[in-house]
Formats: sequence, structure tokens, C-alpha cells
Amino acid sequence: MSIVSSIAEAMSRGGKSPTDTALAAARSGVATVTVPARRPLTGVERAAVLMLSLGETHGAKIWRMLDDDEIRTISLAMSTLGNIDATDVEELLVEFVGRLSATGALMGNFDSTERLLQQFLPADRVNMIMEEIRGPAGRNMWEKLSNVQEQVLANYLKNEYPQTVAVVLSKIKSEHAARVLAILPEELSLDVVSRMLRMESVQKEVLDRLEETLRTEFMSNLSQTRQRDAHELMADIFNNFDRQTETRFLTALEENNRESAERIKTLMFTFDDLVKLDTGSAQTLIRQVDKDKMAIALKGSTDAVREFFLKNMSTRAAKMLADDMQAMGPVRLKDVDESQAMMVNLAKDLAAKGEITISKNRGDDELVY
Repeated sequence: MSIVSSIAEAMSRGGKSPTDTALAAARSGVATVTVPARRPLTGVERAAVLMLSLGETHGAKIWRMLDDDEIRTISLAMSTLGNIDATDVEELLVEFVGRLSATGALMGNFDSTERLLQQFLPADRVNMIMEEIRGPAGRNMWEKLSNVQEQVLANYLKNEYPQTVAVVLSKIKSEHAARVLAILPEELSLDVVSRMLRMESVQKEVLDRLEETLRTEFMSNLSQTRQRDAHELMADIFNNFDRQTETRFLTALEENNRESAERIKTLMFTFDDLVKLDTGSAQTLIRQVDKDKMAIALKGSTDAVREFFLKNMSTRAAKMLADDMQAMGPVRLKDVDESQAMMVNLAKDLAAKGEITISKNRGDDELVY
């Protein structure tokens, strides 16, 4: 009887968990022949042993989550495992369960994720996954390129053939293509524009090769060097402080490192920055926001911010909102902070969906969230 059949039979009799059943099967001595010289199992072989131990029923959910390459890799390892000593199987399963239950709390980051994937997946597959995680967001290559900073993309494209540049810019978002074109050397940019005007449909094979080149030559290097600026990270954290905590930390930071404090303040997007929305974006935000929350948020805002929102509403709606603010009387500062933070986060969500445009200053580059 195979180990899979033994585990399945034990499961049907006792209703035990996959781990308990696997340990029981291992102790039963189903697999008794040791790998020669007790050679350490590779990451893929360990995954294969784990999947065999889970059996057909309990392993089915995991199999459905794997892609074809992963299934082939693990299946090949299974077919060449031979017989594994019961002690080795038990040690592997105990180690696996121990890793899951050892700490309770977990900390995830790029390095720990990569190390975990390396235990179970081929190196090339791990590299591809990590490139996608570290790289810019997007469902395909062209969406990813549209989220690469224009200066970075322009620096790469300026060394490519004009026809290649023309194809790339024709595939990404038009507003991003415009910013890249503005940075490229004038002679190259004019050549690219001319080629884009004459461009016909590009064969799928050509696009596939171009995507592969961009992935291996550009995106892989970008993901290896891409690291979030510490000031940008702190600006996001400060955005989530209430105003008293924000003031306390900024004041302390200004005393110790005024340059960093000023840079963080520049990167922060606050409730007061909403006045820099264009008319269409402001009205979109007003339509989406909870009116009671907006009333509380504006109750504790500056006159300039209050006036900005009221003038972007119809006369009737503005009067109703003003009456509501007057009727509510004093409000807690905590409630004001929470309502203002809710409006800022809503604005960021709408910007991420492309429904509004957020700028730190009118005419400046759009901020990407």
C-alpha cells in the first residue's frame, strides 16, 4: 500500500487532521527504505514529501493553487523520491508544524518571503515572483510601466531604438507617455513622435519579445534597486497621526533634524492639501463622502478649506451643510481628526482608481498612491 493510500485510509477511519494522520502514517513504517547516505532533501523534494503526506483529499486545495510549472516540478520530484524513511518524514512534518506555531506573531518582509518560497519553489520561479512583488504595481507589463517614475523610464528608453521607444509609449497611459516624452532628448522625442504617427498594428510576437526584454533587462534591475524612501514612509505614518501626536513628533524632530522634518512635511498629504484639488476632483470627492462626516471634518477646518468645499457644492447643498455645522454645536477634536483622515484616505483611494487627480501644488506632477 502506498503512503498516500495509507494516509487516505487512516483519514477516513479516524477523521484526524492532515498533520496528525501524516505523522501516524510515518510512524507506521509505511516507508522504510532510507535515501542513500541520508542525503538532505532539497526544497522541492521537501515540498513533494509534504504533498504526499497530505494525500489526495487534503492536498487537493493546495494543488489547485499551483500553476502548471509548479505542478510539474513537484510531480517530477515525487516520481523520483523513492522510499523515504519514516523518521525523515516525521522530522520534516514536525519542523513544518513547528515553524507555523512557534511564535504566534509573524513579521513579513521581502527577505522572509523570498526565503520561504525558496524552500518549496524552483529558483527561477521565486525570482519571477519576487520581481513582481518588489516591482511597480500593475496587472501586465504596460500597467507596470505606467507606474514607473517617468525619469527612471526615460533614462532607460533614451538608450533604446526610437522604434522601440515608440511602441512602449504607445502602450502605456497617455499622460505618463507625455511626461516621459518631455524628458527625453529633443531629437529622440521628435523621432519617436514621428514614428508613433506612422505606426501600424504591432505583431503579437514582437510585443511578446519586447515584454520579455523589458522584464529581464529593466524590471528585474528595477525591483532589485527599488527601495522606499524613509522620509516617504514616515510621511505616510505621520498622515495617520492625530494632530496632537503629529505636532509632538514634528516639533521634536525639528529640534533634532530640521532638514528631515521639512522633507517629511513636504511629502505629507494632509486635509488642508485637499484645497489643491481641481474642481472636477473636488466635486467627485464631495459626491462620494459621507455628508455627516464631512460636516464634522469641516467644522474643525480652517476658513479657507471650508470655503473651498462649500463653493464646489450647489447653493442649496452648501447652505444645508453650513446649517448642519452650525446646528451640531461643539465637536470633539478626536472626531474632527477621524473625519478629516477619512476624507484624506477617500481622496487617495479615488486617486488610485484614477477617478480624481491629486497634486501637491497646482501644475506640479501628480502624486501616485
